[in-house]
Amino acid sequence: MRARKITLPDHIEIDAGDTPVKIRLRANARAQRYLLRIPADHSGPVLTVPKGGDLSRAERFARQHISWLIERLEGRPEQVTLSPGDFVPLRGEDHLIVPTGKLRGLVSKGEADCGSPALLVPGAEDHIPRKVTSWLKGEAKADLTARAEEHAAKIGKKIAAISVRDTKSRWGSCASNGRLSFSWRLILAPPDILDYVAAHEVAHLKEMNHSDRFWRLCEELAPQTPEARVWLKEHGLRLHGYG
Repeated sequence: MRARKITLPDHIEIDAGDTPVKIRLRANARAQRYLLRIPADHSGPVLTVPKGGDLSRAERFARQHISWLIERLEGRPEQVTLSPGDFVPLRGEDHLIVPTGKLRGLVSKGEADCGSPALLVPGAEDHIPRKVTSWLKGEAKADLTARAEEHAAKIGKKIAAISVRDTKSRWGSCASNGRLSFSWRLILAPPDILDYVAAHEVAHLKEMNHSDRFWRLCEELAPQTPEARVWLKEHGLRLHGYG
């Protein structure tokens, strides 16, 4: 007989003191276990319910891990909307977003009255977050293209195409057809971090795996690989707090 499909509410609320914590539920027939996670897009915690799971066990699992969840939620950086007066890291250095007051023109780098590095942005203030995001994506595409092409030349490989996206679960990817994709948020990190991710994906053009050979090649291209991996684990979540 066909297994009965799990029927779940959209979310549950778990008592955590003054304010209940809302957790979205997602049934996944391929999942092997219950999994509680906090998406990088600030959409709120999600509990994956595996095949054979049910609401009562999902609630029990959530209650057992509520302290861990609250600790992670409280430790998350605040969302920075990229509005006038916000600071945004560009290649690892904080820049103040400053409206120029002009209706037309391009985003440019400069210096604020306070002496801080700045991004000077024309146009209406309610359009500034979109303009800053678009400009950052362009900078990311330029930097990643330059670094990836240089690494590819070293190993005698050609890149089919390079794109930048707002990916949440990975910093980059390499398709079997040679197309590379990266998170635009890498432009917020120090240059060595962006360079490592570019080298990582280029290395996949030769080694489509994570074998010892792959990691040796990755470190040949980017000797800072071990340190960069640690940096992304410790600071990567913060980059998703912008925009």
